[in-house]
Amino acid sequence: MICEIDDLCIYYETHGEGVPVLMLHGFGIDHHVMIGCMEPVFERRPGWKRVYFDLPGMGRTQATARLNNADQMLDVITRFSEKVMPDDTFLVAGESYGAYLARGLVHAMPEHLGGILLICPVIIADRERRDLPPRQVFAKDDELLAHVKPGERKQMFERMLVVQDKRRWERFQQDIVPGMIAKDTGFVERFTKSGYSFSFDVDCLERPFDRPSLVLSGRQDATVGYRDSLKIIENYSRGTFAILDRAGHGLEVEQETMFNCMVNEWLDRVEEYEKGRYPARISGW
Repeated sequence: MICEIDDLCIYYETHGEGVPVLMLHGFGIDHHVMIGCMEPVFERRPGWKRVYFDLPGMGRTQATARLNNADQMLDVITRFSEKVMPDDTFLVAGESYGAYLARGLVHAMPEHLGGILLICPVIIADRERRDLPPRQVFAKDDELLAHVKPGERKQMFERMLVVQDKRRWERFQQDIVPGMIAKDTGFVERFTKSGYSFSFDVDCLERPFDRPSLVLSGRQDATVGYRDSLKIIENYSRGTFAILDRAGHGLEVEQETMFNCMVNEWLDRVEEYEKGRYPARISGW
């Protein structure tokens, strides 16, 4: 489906019916990464409408010359949510840079959010200021990797993951490679230089966000780190913060069982919270 916002044609997909969950993918990839990790969770959970979309310049959404910075990207996301989910309280789930943008929604419109999930979140946009652990690898299938294109190995797979085996490679091809191929490289490079960071402190909130939240970080994530995530813990008064061992920047596939378990528990807390506020709204749960 297409959502028109001024000169942008935003590509998006919806799965299921019920309370909306807006999915924000990471930088330079597309909606496949969120479908890959979130749809297995919802297979046995009716009552949720999952909204997956491609950020401008990524996936099937073309960028425009006027889009130069994160503030404008947040405006696009806000207007998209208002058009596709009008008058609804919705959840937001963001991965990596998508988690940075998701916190922009917490900053801009917390009253419209019923909960938030942050997966391997970018906390500090400036890469030089991130507190990163040393790079480690726990499992590596050298025979498999010998047959993988060097570009795909070096660009993302080996750089992101600390578990590099057949299962994770299959998920990488399914979830990451389509977005790598489809991205507008010129836009991504320009955006990185001109406006990857918000112009404001996204974690300076008027009051703590008091809806069920979950923040998942990889102990060995050498891309965004894990220590910086603890700096925002007081912003989420109903937040579970978990740092998972044997997990890098692909936590959702490296610790798949734990990921599914914890996201299900987050949704349990959201349901409990919503039943207390709007019993009729979720009577189908």
